[in-house]
Amino acid sequence: MFEKEFRNFVEAQKRDATGRRLEMLEKEMIGEEKMFKEVLWPVFGSFKGFIMQYELVTFTGVTMYVDAYYEPNRIAFESEGFVAHAENITRDRFDFERNRVRSMASKGITYYPYTWDEMNKKPEVCRSALYEFLGKNRNAANGGLTLYEREVVRNALLLERTVRVADVCEWLGRSADVSRGVLKSMTEKSLLKPMRNDRIRHHEYQLDERAIKLVRNQI
Repeated sequence: MFEKEFRNFVEAQKRDATGRRLEMLEKEMIGEEKMFKEVLWPVFGSFKGFIMQYELVTFTGVTMYVDAYYEPNRIAFESEGFVAHAENITRDRFDFERNRVRSMASKGITYYPYTWDEMNKKPEVCRSALYEFLGKNRNAANGGLTLYEREVVRNALLLERTVRVADVCEWLGRSADVSRGVLKSMTEKSLLKPMRNDRIRHHEYQLDERAIKLVRNQI
């Protein structure tokens, strides 16, 4: 399913692209597809709000392109290979990369890169970190719920008790680490209320009324 949806997404992006951006989109995007499959698609649940090969101009007037730009939260996601971005990098290229990051920061864009090895070996850690980041941003996912969050709320409504990490693992089919990341993000977004606030680690959660309203609005 993902592969087909990704191809359709890229084709839609091509229809609105011209010049150098179109050339970039015509290339084989192995790294970008890997990043969406392992991290972005599971977290956001769709391609809505994303722009591939997003065009920006640096301080020096040089045009640069971001692998995947998430417009609602102004996040620049990038997939970076070790050889191209570290092993074989020249001094001039190193300077350009730093200028690139500063240019994004000056425009209020959060630079959020992933390495190929991270996505290949530790995708759940990548997703968990992103959940935590989005949880601290109150405007995450345009103020709505991600795919995982909707699943948690939907299943939690059927429970006659509090939500536990084991429940979320079963509902999402993910590890305990990823499930804890989802719960932490939902807590920080005031979608869940941890039981027994005096404890450092929370093990049980209760749905907040805000989560119920949001999921009903998205049905």
